[in-house]
Amino acid sequence: MRSLVLIAASCILATATAAAADDSQRWFESGSKLTQQTGEGIYNAVCAGCHMPDGAGAVGGGLYPALAGNAALTAPDRSIYITLHGQGAMPPLGALLDDQQVADVVNYIRTAFGNAFADPAATPEMVSAAR
Repeated sequence: MRSLVLIAASCILATATAAAADDSQRWFESGSKLTQQTGEGIYNAVCAGCHMPDGAGAVGGGLYPALAGNAALTAPDRSIYITLHGQGAMPPLGALLDDQQVADVVNYIRTAFGNAFADPAATPEMVSAAR
């Protein structure tokens, strides 16, 4: 009987420890901010995991569109909105990024990966208005 109690207690402890260690959901629910201060740094830390380091996009647990050569990036408004509020498999990042960070990452994806959509540039004021 004693060994049965020890086994049950071990299972409960292991389950509780595993649940506490998985903070993947809290990362997007938290009010904490990302510390990266450049568009490229933010992209590499957050976006490249799904959209790929070269912006080619991917298909897996969801559809992660290519950012390279994507005509939807011509104007910054849509990218600002999606970055803030999410869409499909993409989580909302508005709580993790300030207005300048959102503008910087949007400007980065619009000018990286062979894209040449520098004008008009995203601004913190545009981001603030879209929040």
